[in-house]
Amino acid sequence: MAAGDDSVRSLEHTPTWAVAVVCFIIISISITMEHSIHLLANWFKKRNKTALFGALEKLKSELMLLGFISLFLTVTQEYIAKICIPTSAGDTMLPCRKQDANSDSAELNHFVKKFSHTIRQLLAEEEDSTEDGDSCTAKGKVALISEDGIHQLHIFIFVLALMQIVYSTLTMGLGRAKMRRWKVWEKETQTTEYIVANDPNRFRFTRQTTFGRRHMNNFTETVVHLWIKSFFRQFYKSVAKVDYLTLRHGFIAAHFSGRHNSFNFQQYIQRSLEEDFSVVVGVSPLMWFLVVILLLVDVHDWYVYSWLSFVPLLISLAIGSKLGVIVARMALQIKDQNNVIIGTPLVKPNDDLFWFGKPKFVLTLIHYILFVNAYEVAFVIWVIVSSLS
Repeated sequence: MAAGDDSVRSLEHTPTWAVAVVCFIIISISITMEHSIHLLANWFKKRNKTALFGALEKLKSELMLLGFISLFLTVTQEYIAKICIPTSAGDTMLPCRKQDANSDSAELNHFVKKFSHTIRQLLAEEEDSTEDGDSCTAKGKVALISEDGIHQLHIFIFVLALMQIVYSTLTMGLGRAKMRRWKVWEKETQTTEYIVANDPNRFRFTRQTTFGRRHMNNFTETVVHLWIKSFFRQFYKSVAKVDYLTLRHGFIAAHFSGRHNSFNFQQYIQRSLEEDFSVVVGVSPLMWFLVVILLLVDVHDWYVYSWLSFVPLLISLAIGSKLGVIVARMALQIKDQNNVIIGTPLVKPNDDLFWFGKPKFVLTLIHYILFVNAYEVAFVIWVIVSSLS
């Protein structure tokens, strides 16, 4: 190790001040993060943000799980690197095409590496890989996964969990921004103009109401027309004012006896969003299993990630269309029951309008969309970091 003796030093040859400074920085950052999470939890408790407090607890659980994964990989990486497999098995299902050392592509790759690494780092990495693979090479086999590969996998898992949290938080922020307009609509329900316009003793034809004109027309006569209309409507005015007010009225009529016009429907939706956030912010065991599947099928010439990137988009468009269809079908139910209504159109929310009669299935799909998007971004970051390290 003639070339690396001066750069690779154990703690016994490292200045105590250097060890103390590094430990101080790591401990200070860790304590600051822990205290910040504790302060945020207390703030959620004081504001009665039960759902957000639950999301924070799940976030802490995810961080603890990452800690266990990190500890396990650190302790076992040397033993895992000594597991040997046949060369034929080591050359199957590779993520990149294995190139000949004498080929032009290999020479170009070697030329690029000269500019991204120093000579000393190259020598050290070559020596480390030789030491790790000695036991397997002597047997005519290859290592199951090298220590460098375990280190890269370690980075990928951390970045994946981080991007899942970022994506979920960003989605919640966009949802809250979308609901700011609904807050104005909610305040309008307490005005005299709204009460007069929605007089419970006023008779109207169902088609003549604003809600009826929006959802009862020639484009809702067949299922195909209904889906096409809902598909394009999600790109503009996906939630109209009349839809919000009608759904609010239907929710109050279904869950409260008598008139509760003072009920704040916008705050209820906001609390529901926070509860949903506590679900999607974490990485469930099913999602971890999905990571294993995605890593397994990342094989050269399979082009899995080429078509995988379109799956979240298609599911997102399907969800947007389905929600539009649900609102339209509630409007058509009113038409089928009565041609004349009294007061505000009364919709009847029903779980049967959702896929498989389970509204939570939509939340599962949203969780999948966020996770796959986070996985793709984490994969790109992982490739960049690995190429620079």
